[in-house]
Amino acid sequence: MRVYPDQLVRQLSPLPQCCLIFGDDPWLCEQSRAALHTEAKRQGFEEKIQLTQETGFSWNELYEQWQAMSLFSSRRIIELTLPQAKPGTEGSAMLQSLMQMDNPDVLLILTGPKLASEQTKSKWFKSLDAKGLYVPCTTPEGAQFQRWLDGRINHYGLSMGRDPREMLFALYEGNLLAADQALQLLQLLSPNAAIDCDQLSQYFEDQSRFSVFQLTDAMLNNQQDKAQHILSQLKSGGVAMPIILWSVFKELGILMQLKSTQNNRQPLQGVWSKLRIWDKRKPIYQTALNRLELNHVESLLAATSAIELKLKQQGIEDWTGLSHVSLLFDPKAHHKLSHIDLA
Repeated sequence: MRVYPDQLVRQLSPLPQCCLIFGDDPWLCEQSRAALHTEAKRQGFEEKIQLTQETGFSWNELYEQWQAMSLFSSRRIIELTLPQAKPGTEGSAMLQSLMQMDNPDVLLILTGPKLASEQTKSKWFKSLDAKGLYVPCTTPEGAQFQRWLDGRINHYGLSMGRDPREMLFALYEGNLLAADQALQLLQLLSPNAAIDCDQLSQYFEDQSRFSVFQLTDAMLNNQQDKAQHILSQLKSGGVAMPIILWSVFKELGILMQLKSTQNNRQPLQGVWSKLRIWDKRKPIYQTALNRLELNHVESLLAATSAIELKLKQQGIEDWTGLSHVSLLFDPKAHHKLSHIDLA
C-alpha cells in the first residue's frame, strides 16, 4: 500500500511485515526510517540487522536472518539497502518467497533510490507491497513544498508571516534537509519572537556587507552604479541567488499592482495599505512609478522569470542576467537592451 511520508506514522500500528522506502530526497528517507525505527522499538523490535546488496552479497544471508532466532529474544528489524533498486532474478525470487513465510517477529525494511514506474509493476515489488507499505520519498515542489514548509514551521513553533515564509520558500525549495536545518537554527535564535524578513536576511546571507533589500532599493531609485556594486558584493559574499530573485520579484509585483492602479486612474491610498507599504517607503516606489511605464515593469518581470527558469531547470546562476535586469530599471535602457533574450 502506498503511503506518503507525512502519513506514515498513522499506518504503523500494528507494524506491517515489510516497508519499502525509496526515493531521492535524503531528508524524507531518513525521517521515514526514523519513524519506523521509533515505532518498531515501541512494539518490541530491539535487534537491528543491516544488509546491503553489493558485490559479494548473498541472498541466502537474508534468508538465514529471516529464519534465525534473535540473540536477545526480541523482535528484529532487517534493513536491506538496494543501491540500484534492482534485486535481480535471484533477489526477486527470494523476496517473493519470504513474503510467503509470515514472521511476526521480523520487520523487513527495503531502502533505495527512486523507483521507476516499471519497477513498481515488477513481481518482487507487488509481493512486498501486498504485505506492507511503500513510502515514495520524492522532494515536494511548488504548493506541496509550501505545505511541507508550513508544517515544519508549525512543528518548531515559529512565528512568521507571509513574507518571511515566501523568502524561505525561495531560498530552500528543493532542499528539505537545508530547510529543516535552517528552521532548527531559527528556533534557537528566535524561539518566542516573531521572525521577519530582516532577521532572515541577517541569519542566512553569510553576514554580507550589503543585503538584498539594499539592492532592490537601489534598483527602485535607479541608482545604477550602487546597484551594480551591491550585486557584485552579494555574489562575492556567497548570497544565494534564489533569495535575490525572491526580493526582485517581490518589488516588481508591488510595482505592477501600483502601476496598474495608477493607469486605471484609481487612488493609490488603498493599495498602499493593502501592500503594507510604510509612509517612509512610499517615496521610493513613487520615484519608480514616475519613471517606469507598465510595459517596462512587464519586461522586467519577464527577464527575471527567465533567470529563475534557467536556475531551476539548468542550475545556471546568471549573474550577468541579474545585472541586465538592474539596468532595465532605467527606462532609457529599454531602447537599447530590452531586445536581449535572457533565456
